[in-house]
Amino acid sequence: MSHKEDNEGKRSPHFTDLYASIPKTCLPIVYHPDYNITFMGLEKLHPFDAGKWGKVIHFLKEEQFISDGSIVEAREATEEDLLVVHTRRYLNRLKWSVVVATITEIPPLLFLPNFLVQRKVLRPLRTQTGGTIMVGTLIRDKGGGFCAYADITLTIKFLFERVEGISRATIIDLDAHQGNGHERDFLDDRRVFIMDMYNRYIYPGDGYAKRAIKRKVELDWGTEDSEYLQKVELHSEGALNEIRPDIIVYNAGTDILDGDPLGGLSISPQGIIKRDEIVFRAAKRRGIPILMVTSGGYQKKTARIIADSILNLHRQGLIGSEAVEGEGSSSLVTHMMCSSGSAGSKFTAV
Repeated sequence: MSHKEDNEGKRSPHFTDLYASIPKTCLPIVYHPDYNITFMGLEKLHPFDAGKWGKVIHFLKEEQFISDGSIVEAREATEEDLLVVHTRRYLNRLKWSVVVATITEIPPLLFLPNFLVQRKVLRPLRTQTGGTIMVGTLIRDKGGGFCAYADITLTIKFLFERVEGISRATIIDLDAHQGNGHERDFLDDRRVFIMDMYNRYIYPGDGYAKRAIKRKVELDWGTEDSEYLQKVELHSEGALNEIRPDIIVYNAGTDILDGDPLGGLSISPQGIIKRDEIVFRAAKRRGIPILMVTSGGYQKKTARIIADSILNLHRQGLIGSEAVEGEGSSSLVTHMMCSSGSAGSKFTAV
């Protein structure tokens, strides 16, 4: 079991290295080069750019926004960490290459020995997941942060379990796909309010999971900036007015970009940058810490857009020390955390 029982019969949190304190000399930026999955070109068989997080970090270094010395090195999530959400049976199934090939949608993986699949595919994903969970330490110590692997369920459950004062969460999911994974996970959990805005005509179309959505916004093919941004502002404000959470988890997928082969929407790069600004401004006005994750995004240029959005949020005083000083809210995001991306929030490979 991943938890032990105390004298009152309650399950106590397991020991984890992921919530160790962050050195005072580091900014809350979590990253590891191992996030970028590369192995014999197999990563090119999936439309997701498995190396884009290294590109995002490179762009931010070029702009002198971060340096190697300011990055906290992500740690790999252990089996005990993963058992907070996943069953042992599921984790054991990942020891079969055919299962991993199915989950990652990279069929040639089924022909590889599992020790290679573990080392070249699942270990990077476990490290990405570990980096995401480490966000909890940043929220506790620094006020908030970014992560780039959208393992939303694990992150929220760790926050509820280990961070004092966080008992309600709102998920604002603006990825082009319905977020049926975390919706099924939190279907009967009243602590979690879910707003989901997605293309109604694409995968997954999970009617059962839709029951968990408290604010549902279904978009048509080819939705463009004007209509999209109006709905983002209206419904993100509405969601946060309906219930005030202790933390916002914002799923900022870039698969809404015009030309994305899977998203089916027509949002410009400037529209994506403005979208992120709208959500962060809504959080700032209310003094609510926000954790931004980026999931879907299947074009090479999304790395540059993500970096530009982060830089814009900084210029607007929505991340960095200005975010706290500007409106007197000590609970607001104070720095950026960037970890790595994989296949997105719609399924979890670990």
